[in-house]
Amino acid sequence: MKINSIKIGILGLLLSLYSCGAYNFSGADIGTAESFQVNFFQNYADQNPGSTIQPGLDRSFTNALQEMINNLTSLSLTGSNGDLLYEGEIVEYRVTPMTATADQLTAQNRLTMSVNVRFFNKTKEDADFERRFSFFFDFDAAAALTSVQAQAHEEIFERLTQDIFNASLGNW
Repeated sequence: MKINSIKIGILGLLLSLYSCGAYNFSGADIGTAESFQVNFFQNYADQNPGSTIQPGLDRSFTNALQEMINNLTSLSLTGSNGDLLYEGEIVEYRVTPMTATADQLTAQNRLTMSVNVRFFNKTKEDADFERRFSFFFDFDAAAALTSVQAQAHEEIFERLTQDIFNASLGNW
């Protein structure tokens, strides 16, 4: 009697573990893909009038996207011939005044960053897309951009990479 209940318990445990095998907490639908590639996102924002020049932004954003996908999937990062390919460019990086005080001075600024992304899925071609993603960070106008830049990049990169991940692999 005791051996049968142990066998049933083990069988139940194995079945529950097996049934959870296809689920992951990120909700990523990687299909049969085994690798991904993120090409360098060139910074073309500085070619637009009014844009702020930010050295190293392209490298930092490319790395943030690689880390997001690497952390949320079991895919291998590769330098070429990835099953999933992300490429694009940074097309906007600008600071604009948002609110004014009673004496017509700027009270708050907004840093906006936009990226154009092309996604190609070799294992599921109907999933390919080209799309623009944008997010912003508001900060006190009395603060210099350089003093809030680390926090701004962290928040903007987090949101942009999450939006790109959801658009390409999200299965909600």
